[in-house]
Amino acid sequence: MSGRVIHFEIPFDDRERAKAFYRDVFSWETEEMPELDYVGVSTGPVGEDGMPGEPGYIGGGMTPRDATNGGTVVVLHSADIDADLARVLAHGGKVVTEKEPVGDMGFAAYFTDTEGNVVGLWQNA
Repeated sequence: MSGRVIHFEIPFDDRERAKAFYRDVFSWETEEMPELDYVGVSTGPVGEDGMPGEPGYIGGGMTPRDATNGGTVVVLHSADIDADLARVLAHGGKVVTEKEPVGDMGFAAYFTDTEGNVVGLWQNA
């Protein structure tokens, strides 16, 4: 189903400090993804495939703070990012970044809603 929250991203100014904070406070596990300048975050149990291991669990990531990710971002599932971005524009939102490949995993894009919030879209490859 498209539109459901499937991921989150938390920006950091200091990678190691952010990882330590969430590890020590919430027992989150992290995985460095240097090719993407990204830290994967597991907030709950994962299966052998690395995917969430229980209903309702949402994983995420941490990324360097920049113009796109200046604050925490929720990421929504998209069956068709191009079509979703067209609807965003038609309803008063703005495209922040167009559809871009993320390794061989899928595609990402970001938009702002009518309230100025940055929201991500994710389409599986």
